Amino acid sequence: MTRYVDLRSDTVTQPTSEMREAMANAEVGDDGFGEDPTIRALEEKFAALVGKDEALFVPSGVMANQIAVRVLTRPGDVIVAGRSQHVVSFEMGASARNSSVQFALVDDASGELALEDVMDVIDAEQDHQVHVAMVAVENTHMPSGGTPWNTRHLVSLARALDGRPIHMDGARLFNAAVATGEQPRDIAAPATTVMACLSKGLCAPVGSVLAGSQSLMSAARVERKRLGGTMRQAGVLAAAGLVALDTMVQRLGDDHARARRLADMFAAAFPESDYDPTTCRTNIVSFNHPQARQIVHELSELGVRGGTIAPRRVRFVTHAGVTDDDLDVVEEVLTSFAPMN
Repeated sequence: MTRYVDLRSDTVTQPTSEMREAMANAEVGDDGFGEDPTIRALEEKFAALVGKDEALFVPSGVMANQIAVRVLTRPGDVIVAGRSQHVVSFEMGASARNSSVQFALVDDASGELALEDVMDVIDAEQDHQVHVAMVAVENTHMPSGGTPWNTRHLVSLARALDGRPIHMDGARLFNAAVATGEQPRDIAAPATTVMACLSKGLCAPVGSVLAGSQSLMSAARVERKRLGGTMRQAGVLAAAGLVALDTMVQRLGDDHARARRLADMFAAAFPESDYDPTTCRTNIVSFNHPQARQIVHELSELGVRGGTIAPRRVRFVTHAGVTDDDLDVVEEVLTSFAPMN
């Protein structure tokens, strides 16, 4: 029987026994009325961690991003973002559908946005082009291989924007914090709004949290309702999120170490990809290969599950469900693997 190692995404994580117990015993109330004490505790904890006034618990990271777009823009506005960011490429056109906004896309192959590229788009407003309402950044930047932003570069960007808002898609914010040794509040400080997912490397079954100023989060609650995201006795979900923040952040370093080992394996197995494994700093191994879809399909048949994020780009993600023994299995498969002609 083939042993499968699931490296498709860190969304496949399972809640821990402590999370399950906390969910079973959670104190709950109607969050539509603001009466769920466990949700309030989660929101307050996250807001404190990222240094913002208030936070809002939502079902998904996509909803958190979409709420941020709605409170920071008006129909017809432009958002500057990297062309491969999640809010651009992996949310099914939601920003255009939900908020009637446009994107001005800049290169983000390095994981960051070059300051001069962003400012060129903004300066074009003087040439009768559309108003830039906000800049979106992703930290860590998934498509480039889970790259953490250099916080000094974010600070420089915020200063150059001179009050124009930044939304940080921090789906893997805590991976960035562990990889850089910085506090989440320092990473998030240049951002007007910031969100993080609890259901990826932190292993909670559901949920993300969006944070910002008191006025923005008041508006965000309205937009959450408009998007159908207001929940009722959802403290059973928030309870797992509290455990995630308390117990699962530091262990992300194990995921990073395993991903680095995995990166070395893939670089050796596919030298034609010119993949530099030292660029793997968090839990994502991603590189280009002309046979990307074929590689993923054939490795899956051998028990190593991964995915593609573009026609010629593969992705393999470590998480709490991946052990050192699993990596031994991957190594054994890759040692003798060659794509079929």
